[in-house]
Parts: sequence; structure tokens; C-alpha cells
Amino acid sequence: MIVLGLSSGTSVDAIDAAAADLSLAPDGVLRMRPLGHTEYAWPAALRERILKALPPAAVDVAEVAQLDTLIGQELGRAGRRAIDDVAGGDADLVASHGQTIYHWVVGARTRGTLQLGSAAWIAEHVKRPVVSDFRVADVAAGGHGAPLVSVLDALWLGSDPAAPDDGLTAALNVGGIANVTLVGRVDDPVTGWDTGPGNCLLDVAVAELTDGRLAYDRDGALAAQGTVDEVALAALLDDPYFSAPAPKSTGRELFDATYVRRRLAAVRPDLTGPDLVATITELTAASVADALAGRDVRRVVVSGGGARNPVLVERLRAALDRRVHPGCAVVTSDELGLPVDAKEAYLFALLGFLSAHGLPGTAQGEHRRRATGARRAVVLGSLTPAGPLPWPAATTPVRRMVLTSSPRGLVPRDPGPTPGPTKGSTR
Repeated sequence: MIVLGLSSGTSVDAIDAAAADLSLAPDGVLRMRPLGHTEYAWPAALRERILKALPPAAVDVAEVAQLDTLIGQELGRAGRRAIDDVAGGDADLVASHGQTIYHWVVGARTRGTLQLGSAAWIAEHVKRPVVSDFRVADVAAGGHGAPLVSVLDALWLGSDPAAPDDGLTAALNVGGIANVTLVGRVDDPVTGWDTGPGNCLLDVAVAELTDGRLAYDRDGALAAQGTVDEVALAALLDDPYFSAPAPKSTGRELFDATYVRRRLAAVRPDLTGPDLVATITELTAASVADALAGRDVRRVVVSGGGARNPVLVERLRAALDRRVHPGCAVVTSDELGLPVDAKEAYLFALLGFLSAHGLPGTAQGEHRRRATGARRAVVLGSLTPAGPLPWPAATTPVRRMVLTSSPRGLVPRDPGPTPGPTKGSTR
């Protein structure tokens, strides 16, 4: 099945699209062949409206209804173009994450989440079935609904049970919010959670410092010119979110455009310029390293926009070396066959495939929970058909995923047929 995944992250910088050919073998091995990926810029006026609707803004229901339609129409146009641009004109299904507007977290529990982008408008444009609204079913089952990427990380990066134990792999995605998945052996429980800010606070600071001329710190140029203010960094890291146990999730509801100014008001109200950018960059690196401290992590696989920031990656490498494991390897998902800019879009292609075949979209976690904290495994998303469904239901649980386009020498060894699926496993 060829599935097109559409995603737009916390930064609202672009609509990411990725197409994959997925097939599930009787032995539970899911093979994903990435066909290509691209991105489409949001129309400037619509992007501005989306950003103005994000927390801490207060918007009325008329604006929500209009944005749901406008975002759905734009996602539909992007999907129609992407079917030709990256799927060769051929796709069986479109999977859309939509645009997160609000993630409702109270204490340690997620109460609800809202992604806009009407699936009916997308289906009207692409003339294919659309799976959308992936997070709500997990929240209803007691999970956080985020991050959902742990299912991809577990299937893709789980090590062969027969291989020597070389510690855990941490799959780190640095988008607007940073999230991480801890992966061990195939069929081992995994843990996934949001570590805190990725690029969201950094982007706000850069835009303010440059009067909007720059939307982000390209190549870490501003951070490279500055010096980390340790007093300011300590005040930022003192937020209770960082010490809360996983699984957990967050978003702009906490780390909004006023966050840094509020946190530093009593200690460094005048911190600005490259020093501010360097300090916020260090905040992302340090919060990730602190989240992994005390765990046997030997490799970190980085994806997302943050992987393109060499200063952030270097600060992350240094923080991991000090706080997690000396010589902890830091590689990009590019090096393992999955493009850093498109991992989230490929995730939703995967989730679309699983949902369309009635398979759960979350990984097995610890203590009889899912990786998201949900009480049980659920099929994610809602299906909006554009006509009769062209595929049969699956009867085989998925145990592993193999990227059939991985660079030579990096494809995990295929253990071959297994006696049968592990009880309770979705991998």
C-alpha cells in the first residue's frame, strides 16, 4: 500500500509530505520503502492566523471553525501536489496529522487535544481515503496522545534479540517541542515522552531580536556568537516540567512566546542578543541530556529541524557526554536511511497504514501501559473515505519494521520467520 503522510509541526513552518510503500509480511515484519518527501510553505496570511490562534491567545469559535476549513483546504492542496511530486501520481491513502492548536494537559494527565484541518476537505482534493485526528483515541484510553513517534522508533530501531547488548538507543526529534523514545531490543517495552522545548523558544527569540527578519537561527549562527548565561539557564531548567516523570507531553500551552521573558524576569531581565540565543540553545540540549541521565543510552538518533543546527547538535553532544554516557554516539536519522526533515511525515504514513488495517498505533510501554501512558492499545485516527476502501483488513500483528532503502550495511539483520507473535506486542 502506498500512503502519503502529511504533517505540520509546532513551528508551523511548512507542510511536510512523505510517501511510502508499506507491506506487511506473514512473519510480522513491516517493510517501508520511502518514495520521497517534500515540503510546501503555508500561505503567509494563513500561517499568521494559525500562529495568532496558538496559546496563550484567546480565539472565538468562529475563528476555530474558519481555520479548520482553511487548514483542511490547504492540506488538501498540498496532498494533491504531493501525490504527483513524491508518489509518482499513485497513492492508496492519505494520512494527515493536521495542525495542533491546543494540547490540554492538567497535572500529569492529558485531558484533550485539538488538531485542525478538516479531513473532508482533504479527501475532496486528493480523491483518496483520508485518516486523520490520530491523537484523540489514545487520550481517551488514558494516554497523552503525544509523542506518537514511539511506534515508528520501536519498530525501526529495535535491536535483534540475538545481538550483544549495547545499551539503549534514544530516538530524538527536535521540532518545536523535543521528544525522545528509548528503544532496546525488539519486543522490549519502550518509553516515549516530550523532553521540553526544541526550537519553539529559540525561534521566538530570534524573530524578536531580528525584528522578524529571521524565523530561526540558521546554522546556529547567533548562538555561536553568544555565551551561555548560567544563572539564566538554571532559572529556565528549574521548571517543574523537566523533573516530572515520563510519560508526559507538553506544547506551546506551557512553552509559549512569553515563557522566557517570564522565567527570567527576576534573575536576568535584560538578557538579550546572542547570549540569549546561546542560553536557549543550551536549554534544549541540557533538558534532553537531563531527561536521559541515569539511563543506559549509548546512541542518540536525531531528527527534526534541530538536526540542521550544528551548534545545537554540538551542545547536545557535549551535554550527553557529561550527563549520560562518555562517548555517547550522536547520529542523524539521515545516516540510518530516514530523512531528518521528513521523519514526522513518514510517521503519519506508517500510522495511516496501521489504522487502515485495524492495527494499534502505539508501542508497548512499561507497567502494562502503552508508551504514551494509555491503558490499552487502540487503533488511532478517523477514516474519511472518498469511495469504497481498496484494501483488506490485516490479521498479522506487526513486530518489526525494515527500511528497504536503508544505506548498505545499516539494514538490521532480519531474524527470519518467528514461531508466532508475542502476546501483547504490536511490533
